[in-house]
Amino acid sequence: MAGLALRLETLDAVTAPVAVTASVLRGAAGARAAAFAHERDRQEFLAGRAALLLFAAGLLEVDPGRLVARYDCPQCGPDAGHGRPAYLLDGGPAPLLLSASRAAGRVLLAGVAHPEAGTALGTDLEDSGRLAVAGFGADGFDAVALGAREQRWVQGLPAGERSHGRALLWARKEAWLKRSGEGLRRDPATVDALDLPGVADLALDGTDPGLELAAPVPANLVAAVAFY
Repeated sequence: MAGLALRLETLDAVTAPVAVTASVLRGAAGARAAAFAHERDRQEFLAGRAALLLFAAGLLEVDPGRLVARYDCPQCGPDAGHGRPAYLLDGGPAPLLLSASRAAGRVLLAGVAHPEAGTALGTDLEDSGRLAVAGFGADGFDAVALGAREQRWVQGLPAGERSHGRALLWARKEAWLKRSGEGLRRDPATVDALDLPGVADLALDGTDPGLELAAPVPANLVAAVAFY
């Protein structure tokens, strides 16, 4: 995946200059952050946005003060503060592809500077423990999120590995749907994550040469990237 930069940050450890924090708060992220009910969620959200801004500036080798966030949601438009992340550089579109995903107090950042025409990018980070408790239970998750072939694959795993397998499939689907721009407007059960071109699982144990880790990663996290 030539040109693709990947970094996994621990949100509690993100340190941003005052100017970067102020820039994040001035944009739509400030209004979104104010709506969080819990202070920890608010701080993690803002840390993720600050980390993405610093990451983007590093890829372009520019001062972060020259970048202005411009998230583009196909349904809500460019001023919604959510959707595919992008930036303006000195008032014009920055030559970047970006994707980001938060889970379990961490943020996965993916980016390509000066991408070739026609390429797109999506990434996702998932906590296998969260999937087991946050949604519908294992059986409900399978019925809603997985196709028949994927369900058979999960059931073929040892019982202790099924939560990890579900999270891995979901990370692949999310990365694919972010890359395509469809998001969850498309039924995820129609995306067969066992056979998706251009999607790769990320090794979070420090052995993936293309992924920069800010700190060790717990085994319950899985990640995938879609780039082509």
